[in-house]
Amino acid sequence: MINRTIYAQIELSIKTKPVTLITGARQVGKSTIALLFKEKGFNYVSLDSSRERELAKKDPEMFLSLHPWPLIIDEVQRAPELFSAIEEIVNNEKINKVDNYGMYILTGSQIYKLMNGVTESLAGRVSIIHMMPLSRNEIISRKEPIFNFDIIEIQKRANENPLKPIDLYDNIVKGFYPELYNNKLLQVQKFYSDYVETYIERDVSELINVKDKLQFKRFMELIASLTGEELIYDNIAKIIGVDKKTIMSWLSVLISGDIVYLLQPYSEISITKRIIKRPKLYFSDTGLACYLARLTSGEILGASNFSGRFVETYIINEIKKSYVNNGIEPNFYYYRDSNMNEIDLIILQDGKLNRVECKSGFNFNNSAVKSFKQLDKTQYALGAKVIISNTDTVYPLDDGVYVLPLSGI
Repeated sequence: MINRTIYAQIELSIKTKPVTLITGARQVGKSTIALLFKEKGFNYVSLDSSRERELAKKDPEMFLSLHPWPLIIDEVQRAPELFSAIEEIVNNEKINKVDNYGMYILTGSQIYKLMNGVTESLAGRVSIIHMMPLSRNEIISRKEPIFNFDIIEIQKRANENPLKPIDLYDNIVKGFYPELYNNKLLQVQKFYSDYVETYIERDVSELINVKDKLQFKRFMELIASLTGEELIYDNIAKIIGVDKKTIMSWLSVLISGDIVYLLQPYSEISITKRIIKRPKLYFSDTGLACYLARLTSGEILGASNFSGRFVETYIINEIKKSYVNNGIEPNFYYYRDSNMNEIDLIILQDGKLNRVECKSGFNFNNSAVKSFKQLDKTQYALGAKVIISNTDTVYPLDDGVYVLPLSGI
């Protein structure tokens, strides 16, 4: 089994909060990592069991008395009635003794359902841990610090674990769900076929009434091809043949299931009149996006017009994982204005504004970063200016811009 960086954050949460909630998309490893705590004395129950789920919904107090804490409850979103009962037990334990930490570990997808129960019943009592798919660092058993633009360290990491372009494209197509790495016999396309069918039949059907599931799958396939692009609801609605409200509803389901996320545009007072205000859409896992976009091999991806946006998705996801896995909320944005100036990724870190371009090539000149100057008068201190790309060696451009190898993330 692959060691997960985020394990340390879960361990810390158990020591400092009564309830730890582990969220994330299906198959990212929530149950697997939670089960590790059985060795530390936790009991375990899954609400995938219809019998357990029925009891939890109809008589949550009885359910919790039959399954005493410390307790792991898997797929807790399937019985939101449990939250109030857990709150009462946690409060009573707090009255009886000072230390009521580490009582419950909850896992679940469908973040909207979970958050409703948490904010109503467990506010202040719960630590929320967001799990993403595997990072490359986890796969190759490399330490995973927060990405921090340390040029010397990035070059060292790239030298120790280089990544050829064809290997990069193969990794992007395979994706980063743990089961694909733990079970070498799994066929990638079959895994994703089953994943999509299960997701639509179960998670989507629980949240909204999708009359035409084939149409919803077509919607997923379309937006997979748009990963890394601006989100324009009207265009998607026109192609799929439904109204804008339906597209917004369907997209909210994908966000809820952590299938996709939105990168918001960056704004400051001095530039608000000219910026594009639409978010960009990214798939949380490139393998799922490739499957839906019918990109079945690294060779096909590398030769396609999709390669740039999928490499961009990969880079941003890997940087995001380094933050999330270390318990830090990433402050990520992008920039685009009415004059078509664009910056792929803006990272606000330690009071500094860092500008990042994500590229699939090797050699660049200053024209690749001409948009960086649009934020020279930011209210924040100026940080790094970099292109992250397929290069294997760090090299400088003019004006303090460096080209960095993506293998060093």
